[in-house]
Amino acid sequence: MCGIVGFTGYAQAAPILLDGLSKLEYRGYDSAGLAVRDGEKETEIVKAKGRLKVLMEKTDDGMAMNGSCGIGHTRWATHGEPSETNAHPHASEDMSVVAVHNGIIENYQELREKLIKSGYRFYSQTDTEVAVKMIDYYDKKYNCGPVDALARTMMRVRGSYALAVMFRDYPGQIYVARKDSPMIIGVENGETYVASDVPAILKYTRNVYYIGNLEIACLEKGKVTFYNIDRDEIEKELTEIKWDAEAAEKAGFEHFMMKEIHEQPKAVADTLNAYVKEGRVDLSTVGLSVEEINKISQIYIVACGSAYHVGMTAQYVIEELAHVPVRVELASEFRYRDPLLDKNGLVIVISQSGETADSLAALREAKSKGVRTLAIVNVVGSTIAREADNVMYTLAGPEIAVATTKAYSTQLIAAYLLAVEFAAVRELIDETKAAELTAELLTLPDKISRILEDKERIQWFAAKFANAKDIFFIGRGIDYAISMEGSLKMKEISYVHSEAYAAGELKHGTISLVEDGTLVVGVVTQQKLYEKTLSNMVEVKSRGAYLMGLASYGHYSIEDTVNFTVYIPRTDERFAASLAIVPLQLMGYYVSVAKGLDVDKPRNLAKSVTVE
Repeated sequence: MCGIVGFTGYAQAAPILLDGLSKLEYRGYDSAGLAVRDGEKETEIVKAKGRLKVLMEKTDDGMAMNGSCGIGHTRWATHGEPSETNAHPHASEDMSVVAVHNGIIENYQELREKLIKSGYRFYSQTDTEVAVKMIDYYDKKYNCGPVDALARTMMRVRGSYALAVMFRDYPGQIYVARKDSPMIIGVENGETYVASDVPAILKYTRNVYYIGNLEIACLEKGKVTFYNIDRDEIEKELTEIKWDAEAAEKAGFEHFMMKEIHEQPKAVADTLNAYVKEGRVDLSTVGLSVEEINKISQIYIVACGSAYHVGMTAQYVIEELAHVPVRVELASEFRYRDPLLDKNGLVIVISQSGETADSLAALREAKSKGVRTLAIVNVVGSTIAREADNVMYTLAGPEIAVATTKAYSTQLIAAYLLAVEFAAVRELIDETKAAELTAELLTLPDKISRILEDKERIQWFAAKFANAKDIFFIGRGIDYAISMEGSLKMKEISYVHSEAYAAGELKHGTISLVEDGTLVVGVVTQQKLYEKTLSNMVEVKSRGAYLMGLASYGHYSIEDTVNFTVYIPRTDERFAASLAIVPLQLMGYYVSVAKGLDVDKPRNLAKSVTVE
């Protein structure tokens, strides 16, 4: 979603803010703006609709704005159309309060009406302007300082937010407040930074504070003071971020997405090595005891988007190996039907960022019902990681492209490891079988690398179908779960309408959409379902479909049916998703490139969905 960057120190703020915002472009945005202050002088605000380069041109790359304290923002429209007027920062009428905001103020209409009755006027359609003027209202009414004004506003506002605020009477200071939306604060050499995500400030510091929910912080040069919502000062520990700025750069690749596709062997290997010790799965750092694993009666996997597709694969693998019933739930639907959860169940929440709003809400719903929660997340110290009872970190490193690749792959690995360990602990597989499965997992990084070596064939094929209007992905069992992720990759970055179907459901209506030349991708990695899926592919071919088959080496009879075949190395079929997804990631990427689209920042999408 939207991006926030703030700085107070000795250097010129605007170039630092623009640089930080450029590192957050992957989050998705439609406008951008800066507010910079030079000592006691009035705050200067510059905003622009469109890409960040427009704002850079208006400010001469920031050199036209003088001042060592400032805040910047990239906006993804929620309330109000994309426009310069609706862009952040927003300010009170007398410029005494200037702020940027991520999130959604749910009761903004009610607050807006209250403020209008108190004499306030509004120039934008945004909920953010309402928040700014609420802060101004309490600041003027009680005259007790920024922390008091923010705390009173937080108690009146419903929704999610990360706020960065500058007050006219407090030059050189930035005040921040947070509820649900992510925010990180960094300090280095007498200067202080704030951002909504790590890449924005990683160039300047790796020493950061994580501000908690319903907390406030005052940022000064090289100093941060934290408060709870009761205005009491609280202590925070400084944390060092381990990965460096180079990990967030393109390293010679044309796009972040292609770089991250190629980083999958390492990311998968790193995640495996974190939890496999001397050939055995070791989840001691996750914190689930043997007794707790044996006690689990039901698993609920809750996630959104690609993480939901990980859950779909995990359902097959966990049920087959560990014999634990698994239900996969969309996080956005989970809490709205008052789910009936077994007290001995385990809710697994999967999220790359650890800040996904719907997944966080689902986690809190599960905890409120007294059910144990386990988070599979990539970002250390994220909200979901902090609030879950147990956490299993994936080691994907920073993922910049909006369309996930290596985060998805490492989440799959986490699911496989859980399945093997649960099966071993519950004595459904013996030590020999557990060792065999673990050894096979350790071969996956090399097999992914082998697939990447043959990417030119997929590039050629993708170019043929760059102008496709509809693409269908079909499969059964785990192959259906793979198809769902392949279809999502295609539609989100290439803007081609694509759908995934359980192959056996085609004849129940969907086959009527197939016509001459329609591309149908059949995923067939599961031996026991191979012939049945192939029969479904013959059905669509007889109706004019052009068939691409995705199969494991050895299934060469598929070439008698399909027009084009992509093979993946053989592995235990339960782990096939880790290999089969790679050609589909490449296919989506190459179709997007062939169409001349913005691969890393597809329209209307954001990297981390931090509002419902």
